[in-house]
Amino acid sequence: MSSDQSVRTSGAGNRCDGKRALVTGGASGIGAATARLLAGEGARVMLADVDEAGAARIADGIGKAASSTFLDVCRADSWSAAVASTVARLGGWDVLVNCAGILRRGTIETTTMATWHEVLDVNLRGTWLGAREAVRHMQGTGGVIVNLSSVAGIVGDQDLCAYDASKGGVRLLTKAITDHATRHGLGIRCNSIHPGVIETPMVANYIAESDDPVAERALWDSYMPPGVTGHADDVGHLIVFLVSDESRLIDGAELVIDGGGTVE
Repeated sequence: MSSDQSVRTSGAGNRCDGKRALVTGGASGIGAATARLLAGEGARVMLADVDEAGAARIADGIGKAASSTFLDVCRADSWSAAVASTVARLGGWDVLVNCAGILRRGTIETTTMATWHEVLDVNLRGTWLGAREAVRHMQGTGGVIVNLSSVAGIVGDQDLCAYDASKGGVRLLTKAITDHATRHGLGIRCNSIHPGVIETPMVANYIAESDDPVAERALWDSYMPPGVTGHADDVGHLIVFLVSDESRLIDGAELVIDGGGTVE
């Protein structure tokens, strides 16, 4: 390895120097962890969330490199406003991390129309709207899009019918974006990340609201290898890599981060 390569990949706090990132779902979980880690590697970050106060608290904790804004990912006008705020506060925009998402229970028989629309609107429509804004803004100057899917976008679960459909949609939406950007020479990379069980408020709330939280906890734990616990920072570190120039040849990929839980 050359000395130049050693400096670039050392993780010395400058891997994302000059990057300007909009991170959705920034008030908690993977979004908050990602924003902290990106800022720690030299990026400027905008944390966007419907929980504007929560996003502001995380941004305040990060410091001068971070700002926050309201964003309802289901609304095109809200996206336009958040992007305008990002460009104004950060001086530009070249990274989108689509972390916002919700998790609802339901099989093919029990999922209601309301639940179906709610989950697809946030997880898939929200990701599409954000990616559309990013592609329109970043073409010509280049950029990076990272979409949060899930192992549920690869392997089905009968109790997560709408969630599986939404995350499977994010997986293939990512590839469609990459194909478009590549064919038109837009200079935009787009990849999807597929976490397994990651300890976040979304997962904790889902388990707590089940009929038998103890049994539900055991079921979720069984999805990961014995002794392996996934944390938001684990996913955040992968996102930092995908945002950095270290991953310049990784495009249209689906990266599973689940401790080997989906190997079988």
